[in-house]
Amino acid sequence: MDLRRATAVFAIIVGAMMFAQWAFFIAAGEVTELDTEPIRISFHLAAEFLTATALVVAGLGLAKGKSWSFPVLMLALGMLSYTIIVSPGYFAQEGEYVLVAMFAVLWILTLALVFIALKREAELRSPLNKEGGPGS
Repeated sequence: MDLRRATAVFAIIVGAMMFAQWAFFIAAGEVTELDTEPIRISFHLAAEFLTATALVVAGLGLAKGKSWSFPVLMLALGMLSYTIIVSPGYFAQEGEYVLVAMFAVLWILTLALVFIALKREAELRSPLNKEGGPGS
């Protein structure tokens, strides 16, 4: 799998999983902060959903070879890095260290992707040819 496709898949899957995770937690009544701290959790949810949206948009843009996709990807990965650092605090407080470890692995993958994307920026910015591969 080439870098563009792998990056697009990563962004779309992580973004979709963020939407799914929050939909599940909200539907299951697990977000008790909606009753106890509605303003704070609303801002947090807005940040999470904006991050997820940016990731999916960037991934789709990359998959279609859109010229705007690289800067959107960099923004989305920055947003993701922030949320990966902030979000595990809740789970650490609850003693759910498996989820904290999951966030740590995701952060390492995200940082690796940022460095690879910056190093191979031209490859990610290049337009796709008619066969769907990078153009020359």
